[in-house]
Amino acid sequence: MKLAEMLGTHETRLWTLCKQMGINCAVAGLPREVNGHKPWDYVNLLHMKQRFENFGLKVEVIEARPPANKIKLGLPGRDEEIATVQALIRNMGELGIPVWCYDFMAEFNWFRTSTSTRTRGGALVSSYDHALMKNAPYTENAPISEEQLWENLEYYLKAIVPVAEKAKVKLALHPDDPPISPIRGVSRILTSADALQRAIDLVPSEYSGITLCQGTLATAGDDIPATIRRFAQQNKLFFVHFRDVRGTAEKFEETFHDDGKTDMFEAMRTYAEVGFDGPARPDHVPTMVGENNDNPGYESLGRLFAVGYIKGLMEATYR
Repeated sequence: MKLAEMLGTHETRLWTLCKQMGINCAVAGLPREVNGHKPWDYVNLLHMKQRFENFGLKVEVIEARPPANKIKLGLPGRDEEIATVQALIRNMGELGIPVWCYDFMAEFNWFRTSTSTRTRGGALVSSYDHALMKNAPYTENAPISEEQLWENLEYYLKAIVPVAEKAKVKLALHPDDPPISPIRGVSRILTSADALQRAIDLVPSEYSGITLCQGTLATAGDDIPATIRRFAQQNKLFFVHFRDVRGTAEKFEETFHDDGKTDMFEAMRTYAEVGFDGPARPDHVPTMVGENNDNPGYESLGRLFAVGYIKGLMEATYR
């Protein structure tokens, strides 16, 4: 397993902390537009990659995307959005960036009803309570049916999978978070391991696989070791979000990595068993004392705890 961290696009204190922790792999975002170069343009991505390499970090994954809501909703203009995604994939291939983590959550990305729930020792985590959303107003484009989304996902994959094959870039599809449907009139279709399987079977390819987000799939009720084996045996396990939760899709909260419902040591043993050698990163960490929670789930101290915990699991497993 290649332990990595989500590090944005420009040098921050966290880059130095990662090097001090022995992390040499980066999960990057998309750079901002500079001098007319779009975030997905070759030159912009080249400069970003060089920033990481000059710091001693290798970009293993890009976990961000160009605008894609028209793609997901099947609206006029989706082909233009698809063209930018195709350009991103081609340029990643040219630059040797091997994995693109993407999603198919329409209208809004991952969603919580609270980002200040208190957990162990008063640390702050995000949480979701579906009861609080049942009477929430619809989004501008709602209602959106599951059938529409499946049709639009197939259209999308038919357009980008052949490009990924030529570029030799792995498409790592992330499940919907929360894994419950609908929210604000917007259906969610990638709400389980079975749904992820259906998605990657729409356009079969060795370059179309998944991001195994342990927290989301544990929330959905999937067995994590069994899910690891299921996708690893198909060579479809491209990227891992190593995190945990407490609760169900109807009502759950994030946890410290050692305080959730998943047997994390058994999960790590399973990655070793199947020979997973791809990138993995901690995700959605608690905000700890002294931090202001401006970036819920992505402050620094919880990441230090998570990385230390994961490295301990790795050493215990791989020895």
